[in-house]
Amino acid sequence: MDDASRRRSPRRILIVDDAGLVRRFHRDALEKAGFAVVEALNGVEALEKILAEPFDMAVVDVNMPQMDGLTFLTALRDLEGPERSLPALIVSTEAAAHDREAARAAGANFYLVKPVRPDLLVEHVMLMCGGAR
Repeated sequence: MDDASRRRSPRRILIVDDAGLVRRFHRDALEKAGFAVVEALNGVEALEKILAEPFDMAVVDVNMPQMDGLTFLTALRDLEGPERSLPALIVSTEAAAHDREAARAAGANFYLVKPVRPDLLVEHVMLMCGGAR
C-alpha cells in the first residue's frame, strides 16, 4: 500500500486479548467509530501480525497465555524497525499502581482498567493515533 492510499484508509487497530468477548466488545466500539480492526489472541500472534502488516495502534491486555501483554510490549519496543514505536494502550483488570508502573516500564503509552466504557476506549484510541480518518 502506498502512502497516499494509507492516508485515505481507516486507521488500523490491533486488539490483543485472549478473551473473545473482550475482543468483540473492543472491535464493535472501534469499528462503529470508523477504525479497521484486526485481532490477536496473545503477544506471539500480535508480533507476527505487526511484522507482517502495518498498524496504527495496539490495544493490549496484560494477562494472556503464551506471551502476556507486558512481555509483548517489551519485545515490540526491542524491534529494530518502525514497529517499535507503535502506540500501545493497555486495557487490563489489573488496577494497582505497580501494574500501571510495570506497563509503563514495558512501553505502554497509556493504561485503562476494565471494564472500559466504549466511548472512553474510542476517545483514547482517537487521541493516541489521530482519529479514524
